[in-house]
Amino acid sequence: MNKTLLIIGASGHGKVVAEIAQSTKKYKSVYFIDDYAKTEKFHEHRNLGTSTELINYKQNAEVFVAIGDNAIRATKLISLEENGFSIATLIHPSAIISGSASIGKGTVIMAGAIINASTEVGIGSIINTNASVDHDCKIQDFVHISPGATIAGNVTVGSYTWIGAGSTIINNISISQNSIVGAGGVVIHDIKQKGKYIGVPVKNINSFI
Repeated sequence: MNKTLLIIGASGHGKVVAEIAQSTKKYKSVYFIDDYAKTEKFHEHRNLGTSTELINYKQNAEVFVAIGDNAIRATKLISLEENGFSIATLIHPSAIISGSASIGKGTVIMAGAIINASTEVGIGSIINTNASVDHDCKIQDFVHISPGATIAGNVTVGSYTWIGAGSTIINNISISQNSIVGAGGVVIHDIKQKGKYIGVPVKNINSFI
């Protein structure tokens, strides 16, 4: 427990990430970095200021991007990695992760989440509280699986996709990148076109241009 963690994003999501980081007992110090927050402390942790401060900690800290928006999170994480920063991966102790699963850097696995056998989770993704991802799934980069979502076996979720709270995806489904599945939605057919999908079963209500 001698590491320092810098969390980019003083937000509700950042609060959860900070508590997960503390629960891992890997970090002696946890700080926030935020370009907009003006408070000196956030959720009992010191706010170091804007992202210009990052360079001062490059050699002795890990960095985690705690921003819910998939695209913004991706932009910041990619930039950090290109500039040689050490990117943290955070897994809550109560999460159940198969030994044959793989988790990409910059991803957070929250309390009560389950990742089953041979599943791959890409970089910069969020597997939120009590989400369940079954065997042989491929969760690509910068995906957000919301609280209580259930993903059955052999499902592919494309990059930058958001799976809403309490939604269900049956087995052997493929979901296009840049898609949104609304809260409580049930996916029973492949989603081949990026867009916003809601309902039981889901229908595309707003295709992106």
